[in-house]
Amino acid sequence: MPGSPWLRISFLAAIFLLGFGSLACKANEREIRNVLFIVSDDLKASVLGCYGDPFCKTPNIDSLARSGLVFDRAYCQGTSCGPSRQSFMFSRYLNGGSVNLGQHFRDNGWYTARVGKIYHMRVPGDIIAGTNGKDVASSWTERFNSPGLEAHTPGQYACLNLNVFTESLDNRQSTKMPHRMFVSVRYEGDGSDQADHKSASKAIELLRKHREDRFFLAVGFVRPHYPMVAPSEYFDRYPWQEMRLPQQQPGDLDDIPRLGLAGTISSRNPIGKYPDNQKRMWAAYYASVSFMDAQVGRLLDELDRLGLRESTAVVFTSDHGYHLGEHQFWQKSNLHEEVLRVPLIVSVPGFESGRTRSIVELVDLYPTLSEFSGLPVPQDVQGTSLVPIFEDHAVEVKPGALSFNKGYSLRLPEWHYMRYNDGTAELYDMKNDPHEFTNLANDAPYFEQLKQCDEILRNRLRFAGIKDTSR
Repeated sequence: MPGSPWLRISFLAAIFLLGFGSLACKANEREIRNVLFIVSDDLKASVLGCYGDPFCKTPNIDSLARSGLVFDRAYCQGTSCGPSRQSFMFSRYLNGGSVNLGQHFRDNGWYTARVGKIYHMRVPGDIIAGTNGKDVASSWTERFNSPGLEAHTPGQYACLNLNVFTESLDNRQSTKMPHRMFVSVRYEGDGSDQADHKSASKAIELLRKHREDRFFLAVGFVRPHYPMVAPSEYFDRYPWQEMRLPQQQPGDLDDIPRLGLAGTISSRNPIGKYPDNQKRMWAAYYASVSFMDAQVGRLLDELDRLGLRESTAVVFTSDHGYHLGEHQFWQKSNLHEEVLRVPLIVSVPGFESGRTRSIVELVDLYPTLSEFSGLPVPQDVQGTSLVPIFEDHAVEVKPGALSFNKGYSLRLPEWHYMRYNDGTAELYDMKNDPHEFTNLANDAPYFEQLKQCDEILRNRLRFAGIKDTSR
């Protein structure tokens, strides 16, 4: 290049700055202006159409899946509503942090709002009362509750483990009552009196009002959490006689440690005496999921109508999964796959749709949404940004997923290892035994694999600053 060295340096510097400016422009083009954060309650990944269920009708969530990135291996950290929601809202494995997700966006000038259940609320208690539950006020510019009658909705009530069917409003299992987990209500109506319909309506109102703002809108649906209440049209889609119960294996519980057992088991609860009512549980769960899906559709349709899809990241997930008779287990709060694996679908403008089998955790949502929004990530956040997976769906950002309940779970690509507080353990070959029927933890040929998993677990706990309390 002719001219003085300084001229050459200046020319190269100009080229560099032009290139850097071009990259910065591309980064800004990808920076989103809005977040729609949708959380369902007690929703297991495996029941959604986009996750392979042949019966459940979820056209709106499936449509979101076609436009976004579907995470086939997303795992919660807490195994019940309270700890899970605190975990992903603070991006901390255990306990809270300094700045929660909503507060982080609010502190950076975004309008933030909660509609429905995001932090823990008692369902049905806080829904009936219309109260905040354990919501964290610092998260939100505004917050809105969506009350509903829940099990007291007039209609065809069933308490399926007690084999009770009635339209009477008297003596229904409800808040803090021991059999509330097995309640369904099928009723005549359009659903507009239900909490989830109200949440969708309020969220639509806020989308219209704040369409010109940068917003973080968190919408928490309570279905399919019990009581499973839905209009008759949704029950009509799932005749209980056509439901298929989970495969059972003789002696399945014999090799599961005491701390690994669910709190509700068919052989110890009246539900075990009523196989037909177990099918009715599935039908009611499906009906609740489809009703919730319809509310998701209302939100997405409004986002499209307002022309906001091209500037909005949409997240759909759940706080944890659920057992509906697998291993004779019901509900949640254990470390098996049906509880830990959650749906996670994220649609971000400018990125290709698809699926990924990379293992991710719900604590990863906080740093991911921060990066997409051009916000710094607080130092005490423990999750990992998933942006590299959006750029290449085959990329892996972590070796496995941690979860917690009476011990620790480590979900690796081909192995699932649980170690409990009393030193007992479970180990499953997830490639050859995806339904976790055979615990290999006490089988001599797998001792080396067990040792390797234990070492990985201890390193992950140490890295996360978690004291190992198991014996």
